[in-house]
Amino acid sequence: MVVKVYGPTYGSPKRVLVCLFEKEVEFEAVDIDIFKGEHKQPDFLKLQPFGELPLVQDGDYTLYESRAIIRYYAEKYKNQGTDLLGKTIEERGLVEQWLEVEAHSFHPAIYNLVVQVLFAPLKGAPSDQKVIEESDEKLKKVLDIYEERLSKTKYLAGDFFSLADLSHLAFGHYLVNQTGRASLVRERKHVSAWWDDISNRPSWKKVLELYNYPV
Repeated sequence: MVVKVYGPTYGSPKRVLVCLFEKEVEFEAVDIDIFKGEHKQPDFLKLQPFGELPLVQDGDYTLYESRAIIRYYAEKYKNQGTDLLGKTIEERGLVEQWLEVEAHSFHPAIYNLVVQVLFAPLKGAPSDQKVIEESDEKLKKVLDIYEERLSKTKYLAGDFFSLADLSHLAFGHYLVNQTGRASLVRERKHVSAWWDDISNRPSWKKVLELYNYPV
């Protein structure tokens, strides 16, 4: 059965879509409009009790949380498409390490910026300047660490593209293209080269071509 991916226009579901393209897995996109509250409707909550995106249905199997989903498909189709997990247990350990860094250090800061800079005005709410400033500072520190790492390896987990890099695409796009903060990437030589490399992958270009961001 074809995999169903809910909410393809939003950031976190795009993490799943680019993984499926890399793994050459067919899928069907199911639109969900969060601005109309469709993710909080009873039918959706039966599938995802937290009312968040993404969600995938793979036959009788249902899974949510984007990083859990990409780990699942990278493992399920390990011998198909791009190997996103590394070839040794040590490489896999580094992939997992940098996935955790993305989830706990990079993502919270850029997510807060997206909410305050892009989504708050859409909802007619004031942006919290303190949160914006704090998030900017956190991102600078994180990207300084990335710059050091990427001065030694082509990608975060080593010299191979992996889930650790892929997981940055959805919200890295917001950082570089939509929040007025491209300089945070461009003023760091190795981070800039890394971003140009991963964001020009055919899989990511296909995601952007097929599924526009809501803002």
